[in-house]
Amino acid sequence: MTHARERSGDRAGARPARVGSLLAAMALVSFGAVGAALVTQHHFDMMPCPWCVLQRVIFVAIGLAALLGLAWRSGGGQRIVAGLALLLAGSGIAAALWQHFVAAASASCNQTLADRIVGALQLDSLLPEVFAAYANCADAKVNLFGVPYEFWSLALFLLIALAAVRVLIARTR
Repeated sequence: MTHARERSGDRAGARPARVGSLLAAMALVSFGAVGAALVTQHHFDMMPCPWCVLQRVIFVAIGLAALLGLAWRSGGGQRIVAGLALLLAGSGIAAALWQHFVAAASASCNQTLADRIVGALQLDSLLPEVFAAYANCADAKVNLFGVPYEFWSLALFLLIALAAVRVLIARTR
């Protein structure tokens, strides 16, 4: 009986470490995605469109939320952050799908929702090397290792969403 209690106590004690690992992974993946996008932009001349830039903004927001979750040690706080990350990941999934199925088929993506959001945040003027769009959606339609670029982003948003769900359903102490 004592061993069973110790084991269940170990699992409950492991929850903060597991949640912390998930939040750290979410931040790492998010900031890594932006870093990879910047490498492909500045070293391989893969210029971003407004939908690409919006996805960068979403990744940064997820990364910042995950860092907040690491600092906010309470289970309730981490669940709030995970819920926010899940909503943001859902937005990223929608943006990646919209980019692939709608925007990439258009010769122009000027003044789309992506343009309006990035413009309203003024990130394109504050950090143009990171958040300025330099191509229209049709021109930005490229493959990376044979896979549409936005599908890489989509896959990362899906992984982040799964991690956020894991945080949301993790047992509290």
